[in-house]
Amino acid sequence: MSVQPRIRLNRTFDERSHNYMGYALRLDGIVSGEKTIFWLGVGKTSHEKFQFQRGMSAEGHAHPVADHRMECVDYYKMSGIKIVAINDSAREAPPWQGIPPELAIYRERGHRRLSAKTYESKCVKCIWGCKMPVVITLDQWSRDKVKHRMETFCYGPKSCRLYRAGATRKVPGRNGMSWEEEDWVEEEATAHRMLDE
Repeated sequence: MSVQPRIRLNRTFDERSHNYMGYALRLDGIVSGEKTIFWLGVGKTSHEKFQFQRGMSAEGHAHPVADHRMECVDYYKMSGIKIVAINDSAREAPPWQGIPPELAIYRERGHRRLSAKTYESKCVKCIWGCKMPVVITLDQWSRDKVKHRMETFCYGPKSCRLYRAGATRKVPGRNGMSWEEEDWVEEEATAHRMLDE
């Protein structure tokens, strides 16, 4: 149903870093004999080999994720992948579909925050949408104090007519302090891109 980057975001007050883990495939399929819609995590190597895109049919074996706080998918560690059918789903208008780019392209483009409501209603099919598990380290001197949440982002063209930013993100810190990630952070991260890039 869709293919998006699978990225984990690490936050410590006003600092952030990303782990580029692979791709998230949204599937309408059968798991242990039950028909369901679910997310499957695949690695960079699997994507390079199979070039996953919306409209494909595939089968294989996977494991439930160990910690849902750390993943945006339901299953991962897929093996025995067999592609049953391929239907080219490329689109030149939002939501963009087709084969997503390499993870290095996402890193290079930078992202903007995306309203969770807009993500679910309009961007869940788009190769530029991304739902990230977020690990917030509350105290950099005590790395075991963490919080978890999910955040949604857009790597797509700034001119996208479907885009809605939503509220700014607030990051909790030590002793009840909080840092707000204002618009300038994302403007700076995507300043190298033109409106239609």
